[in-house]
Amino acid sequence: MDAGWPSRTLTRHGMPHPWQFHGWAAANSHWHVHRSQLNRRVPVTSFPCRQTCTATTALEYSHFTTTSCDQRRPLLGKPLSRDLFLEAMEQIRQRHQFVVVGYVVMPEHVHLPFTEPERGNPSMVLAALKQTFTHRLLRELLAQTGAQTDSLWGTPVAVGHVWQRRFYDFGVFTEKKRVEKLRYMHRNPVQRGLVLEPEQWLWSSFRHYAYGERGPVLVNETRKAELHTRKIS
Repeated sequence: MDAGWPSRTLTRHGMPHPWQFHGWAAANSHWHVHRSQLNRRVPVTSFPCRQTCTATTALEYSHFTTTSCDQRRPLLGKPLSRDLFLEAMEQIRQRHQFVVVGYVVMPEHVHLPFTEPERGNPSMVLAALKQTFTHRLLRELLAQTGAQTDSLWGTPVAVGHVWQRRFYDFGVFTEKKRVEKLRYMHRNPVQRGLVLEPEQWLWSSFRHYAYGERGPVLVNETRKAELHTRKIS
């Protein structure tokens, strides 16, 4: 996935493939899948990993998204920046009411699989997340520099060039694919040489799955199913 993006290829019916850029899909919203088709559920299963996992979840259709910093700059390279991003993620999760399946925050990109939001759509979720993080980061940088605001002019954060406009969205329908994607993203920090073991990277959901730890972002929140009834006169 880090090697490059897939092309915007269409099927023979003129429909975009499931792995197309979601930014393009947002601009052509008539291709969006109806919400009634997004709640396919399978029996409760456990996430297999090297350690014994205690967390379980009922799987539903989810979006495996990847969003990158502008020009792949390492704007999330500092621990403070990654902490601020996770704080923003939890705020947006509560606001748009979706389930975070997992996450990993890398120096220049973020993997975030999540379910269909109750409020808005994936494009709105990621737009709100990017904007919230950028505002928090700029506020933090201003607090650190104090009166020396001139040092911020021309930086990517100050001019608003923090994120790439488009993001990658892969639809996950099966338990097998969910496990594959989680394993892939949790191994990212190790493959990049940032840590020796996945549990050493504090900005991912690996420790939730491996040890049942509660992190800064609530993962696999259990949501109550609501039964809507209609009176018949």
